[in-house]
Amino acid sequence: MSRTLTAYEFFAGGGMARLGLGPAWPVAFANDFDPIKAATYRANHGDEHFREGDVWALTAADLPGNADIAWASSPCQDFSLAGARAGLSGGRSSAFFGFWKLMQALDAEGRAPPTIVIENVVGLLTSHGGADFAALCRVLADAGYQFGALEIDAAHFLPQSRPRVFVVATRVDGAGLTGASPFHTRAVAKAHAALPDDLKALWRWWSLPAPPARNTDLAALLEPDADVRWHPPARTAALLSMLSPLHRARLEAIQKSGERRVGGVFRRMRGTEQRAEVRFDGVAGCLRTPRGGSSRQSLLVVEGDTVRSRLITAREGARLMGLPDSYQMPKAATGGLHVVGDGVAVPVVRWLAAHLLEPLALDGARLVAAE
Repeated sequence: MSRTLTAYEFFAGGGMARLGLGPAWPVAFANDFDPIKAATYRANHGDEHFREGDVWALTAADLPGNADIAWASSPCQDFSLAGARAGLSGGRSSAFFGFWKLMQALDAEGRAPPTIVIENVVGLLTSHGGADFAALCRVLADAGYQFGALEIDAAHFLPQSRPRVFVVATRVDGAGLTGASPFHTRAVAKAHAALPDDLKALWRWWSLPAPPARNTDLAALLEPDADVRWHPPARTAALLSMLSPLHRARLEAIQKSGERRVGGVFRRMRGTEQRAEVRFDGVAGCLRTPRGGSSRQSLLVVEGDTVRSRLITAREGARLMGLPDSYQMPKAATGGLHVVGDGVAVPVVRWLAAHLLEPLALDGARLVAAE
């Protein structure tokens, strides 16, 4: 990349989208309302372009210049578009519509970003029977954007299972950037099939290639055994008692092998009973924010008959998001896991940028030059 591209980063968290976009995309403006995330963003990226506070309190005047892209990782819990269309006219219906209000204001000034990326959980595709996704597509279409969705699991790049949907909307033609992709999953195809014909006409099957095979597993990212706090034996025994027969058999087979193996453990409610589920495939389960006692991921380390357990550390969580060890984290583990658990995996953003967003931006620049 020889041309400098500019980005706006909304719901920025700790600035992981910015890191994934890379140095070719300086961020002209970033926003988040969460104090812990805001402090983390400033610690790593400075504060000259960062605005802490509610996105609804921002105006177009707060956003400098013209950006090639606006990135929005809006909170998944309030992404209910179909039942909140009043937000388009200014109602405080969701954080997304606060962001969209700004895009409309920029458009009125001739400054709308030619490309917008909306990142969210896979449930966006099926929320309210697909009505939320259809409403999002309608919002984009009404603003003159064509769009397509990709479902990308961070496990292609990192030893963490973290599927996310990336809706890429653009006013650039994007010729040559559509075609087959492994990220056109069944869920994406089903969401597309449910759209009305006029929205299907604006759909683009973005051609994002598969990355090389991942060569790092969970064990490679862990802190040395001597540097972490292990659960007392009684707590480990209590955790193991919650394993289902299938997961217990899996553990016993690994014990018989005598190998050192590391597994990620989640506690889940199965009906009325809490169960522990462990995976030993070298991939951690999806990181979450530590809001509840069962949401923080545990680790099992098996060495023959010896089984130890502990909680995953914030630094390990950061590594599972593709963050370098130089990335400054909150001092408290809960704060660190709060930041990374709500973030976007850095290598996923980099792959998307290199193979789709940067070509789109350069196509847009050539069109402007031709005019």
